[in-house]
Amino acid sequence: MRPGVRLGIDPGDARIGVARSDPTGFLATPLETVRRGRGDLARIVALAAEIQAESVLLEVVVGLPRSLKGGENPATAKVRDFATALATRMAPVPVRLVDERLTTVSAEAMLRDRGRKGQDRRSVVDQAAAVLILQHALDTERGVGDAPGEIVEVGTR
Repeated sequence: MRPGVRLGIDPGDARIGVARSDPTGFLATPLETVRRGRGDLARIVALAAEIQAESVLLEVVVGLPRSLKGGENPATAKVRDFATALATRMAPVPVRLVDERLTTVSAEAMLRDRGRKGQDRRSVVDQAAAVLILQHALDTERGVGDAPGEIVEVGTR
C-alpha cells in the first residue's frame, strides 16, 4: 500500500462530496460538501493544499458514474470533463477515475439506517458517497496491490 493521503470526490450536479484518507491509506473519512458552481474547483484545490501542508497528498480519486451494466452515459461524460478540469488544476498531483456505481444509493441507505432524516441526510449524503468511493479505492489497492481506476490525462477530452 502506497503511503499518503488521498482525497475522494463525489461530483454531483448541485454538490460535491469530499472525503480524505488517513496518511497510511487505510481509512476514509468525510471532509466537506462543496457547492457546485463558481469556485468549486478552487475550493477543492484549497482543501488539497491544506492537506499538503500537513502530510503528503498522494492523489485524488473521483467517482465515475457508469450504468449498471458498466457503460458510459451523459453523467459519465460530465464527470470526465470535471475530472479533466480538476486534474489540470491539481497537477502534479494525479487524479484517478474509479467506478462509483450505486454509491449515492448506498450512502442514502446507510444514513437512513443510522436515523438521519430529510434535509439532515441530504446535507451529508455527498460526503458519505465520497467516503464510500474512496474507501472502495483504498480497499481495492490494498487487495490487489495496484491503484484502482484510470488516471486522468491532463489536456485530453
